[in-house]
Amino acid sequence: MSATWEMVIGLEVHVHLKTATKIFCSCSTAFGATPNDNTCPVCTGLPGALPVLNVHAVELAARAAMAMGCAIHPVSVFERKNYFYPDLPKGYQISQLERPLASAGHITIQLDDESERRIGITRIHMEEDAGKLVHDRFDGYTAVDLNRAGVPLIEIVSEPDMRSAAEARRYVESLKEILEYTETSNANMEEGSLRVDANVSIRRRGTSALGTRTEIKNMNSLWGLERAIDVEFLRQCALVDRGESVVQQTLLWDEVKLTVRAARSKEESPDYRYFPDPDLPPLVLSDAWMDTQRSLLPELPADLRARLVNQYALSPYDAAVLTADRSLATYFEEVATQHGDARSAATWIMGEVSARLKARGETIGGYPVPAATLSALLDAVREGTLSRNAARTVLEAIESGGGDPRSVAASLGLIQERDDDALERWVDEVLEANPAEAARLLQGESKLLGVLVGLVMKGSGGRADPKRVNVLLRARVDASARPSPHE
Repeated sequence: MSATWEMVIGLEVHVHLKTATKIFCSCSTAFGATPNDNTCPVCTGLPGALPVLNVHAVELAARAAMAMGCAIHPVSVFERKNYFYPDLPKGYQISQLERPLASAGHITIQLDDESERRIGITRIHMEEDAGKLVHDRFDGYTAVDLNRAGVPLIEIVSEPDMRSAAEARRYVESLKEILEYTETSNANMEEGSLRVDANVSIRRRGTSALGTRTEIKNMNSLWGLERAIDVEFLRQCALVDRGESVVQQTLLWDEVKLTVRAARSKEESPDYRYFPDPDLPPLVLSDAWMDTQRSLLPELPADLRARLVNQYALSPYDAAVLTADRSLATYFEEVATQHGDARSAATWIMGEVSARLKARGETIGGYPVPAATLSALLDAVREGTLSRNAARTVLEAIESGGGDPRSVAASLGLIQERDDDALERWVDEVLEANPAEAARLLQGESKLLGVLVGLVMKGSGGRADPKRVNVLLRARVDASARPSPHE
């Protein structure tokens, strides 16, 4: 990064709300449908078709705004944003400008050095999505798919409070967490249900005036967002260092070439000729309605992380891993409560369970081992009924065919043997098969203890209780060290 210039970033995040139908009609919002199947006269803008507001979209938008600390406005107004583009069948988009749904919120992000930064949210407004241009379906032609036209959106506009591409990435990650926890959006960048435009400018370090900004579009991954911002920052720095000016414009990010290219000059509000939509009355929200929406909010990610640290004595890192997915955090708490050892539950879920989920390409929501079953498995390990290695084998078997951990372990012959007579026999066999190592151990070479315990475990097929084997071998060492009564 430049020692002379400081990066200034503000983000506009467009989020599909998690509704079954579109914002002003009853067409499905399902992703992946046959092109132009989910359309009707309203969302294709046919003459005489009138919009009817989807109440559930308003509920989800309000909850998302509340979760970000925004003030919900009792009255907001839908307006027509006029522009012409092939994916906009009406010739205008229904949005909000002068009187948005909410404003003055914030998100607190945690940086890599564990410090925190508060990012202001200027406004959150509701609008309908446009359609989608498809460039690779027909050779030499661009196709228009209007399935997405009319899908309910909220646009979350941040203050220009971010100073690095890493901060911008963390802001979007935190925003995505909140949307997923509140179940207001799937927030899936790959499907286009979360799209980010970045406003980037530079200013001389130590000054406060904002420079000329450019807006970067076409970023469909967090990696792309971070990389595009860094590329644009360096481009602006080079321009100004050569004595040239930054031109306010919209840029497109090319993820293959890792460059930005100009799309058009940056429009301002007057270019869109906003005016209140004559077919939609002002949106009026009562205090009682807003109280109801607020009561439906779940425990938010930051609050949950803090509680896990305090309630279960987890490290901040472990709490962050476990709360990255709300379902994973719920699963952890169920296991920790039933098993009674939060540290053990966290270790297994972050280690063995997460590794298996990653290998299978699944999330905890589809995991076939209930929390009660994993808790019973950990109980068996704590009691010494199963070794850790045996428990991993049992877990794999349960994933495939279900069952009770103890029954599955018994059927596989993995129950740890704790009877001293049986253990002594395995110890005798190992000592007889390894006389040199046995002699050295009995003469006090204690580093061989672990080796011989391992051999007993191998000889028993993993069934021997290693702690008890250790005790029995130490007893033999102690006995050989005691002087004979006839000496």
